Amino acid sequence: MMTSLKQAIDALEPIEGGWRGTVPENWTQGRTAYGGFSAALALHAAQISDIDLPPLRSAQVSFIGPLSGEITLRARRLRRGRNAAFVEVDVESAAGLGLRATFVFMGAVASRVDHQTGGAPDFPMPGPDTQTFRGHSAVAFSRNFDLLDRRDDGVGPSEWLRWARLAERDGLDPMVELIAIADCLPPAALKLLGGPAPLSSMTWLLNILGPQPVTRDGWWLLRATTDYTREGSSSQQMAIWNADGTPVAEQMQSVAIFA
Repeated sequence: MMTSLKQAIDALEPIEGGWRGTVPENWTQGRTAYGGFSAALALHAAQISDIDLPPLRSAQVSFIGPLSGEITLRARRLRRGRNAAFVEVDVESAAGLGLRATFVFMGAVASRVDHQTGGAPDFPMPGPDTQTFRGHSAVAFSRNFDLLDRRDDGVGPSEWLRWARLAERDGLDPMVELIAIADCLPPAALKLLGGPAPLSSMTWLLNILGPQPVTRDGWWLLRATTDYTREGSSSQQMAIWNADGTPVAEQMQSVAIFA
């Protein structure tokens, strides 16, 4: 039975000091939860842990250990000022601490600076007749997404470029939806290896480039590229645009590769 992200969030039960939930089988990646799923649950916990939080601006996520089966989430306010709030969330399972995230919420402030550069890659959004694919049968979590990869010579040898949308996204908070989408690209280093290999994301930094992510028909354009992969460690840059080509988020991720 497929469980949507919204269903997993709605099933969270309050416990003393936090919430209890479950990682559904269709949201796993190997022996752990898909990172975007566990980070999305952590963001939801942060959002409901305080009142009147400003929009999310940044997330710093550490993937510390595997998460599977029953999990607990605990949120803690680190600091709240006049305009910004820092909330830390730990997600644990039977194996121990699996994820620790620090979310920064911050409202817009008046500034003399208004600067933005860079445009979206040349890769048109899927239309009604475009043939997309519903993930990969060997990667459970990916079946929750409609996907379209660019595979021609316009993509570099260590770059992924992909349109993605959640198949079931009704009722989700826009930021939670974006966090769930943001991590669904394979590590760019996999292209250098030429096929599947054992690996693990270690850290993930995501900066939101606006007060509220908005797109059309659920589609987001994701890119990941690496300039450094050596001795089992890869550092990659990632970005997200909406359906109109507006930059939505910038990211950086550290990936351990065991091949």
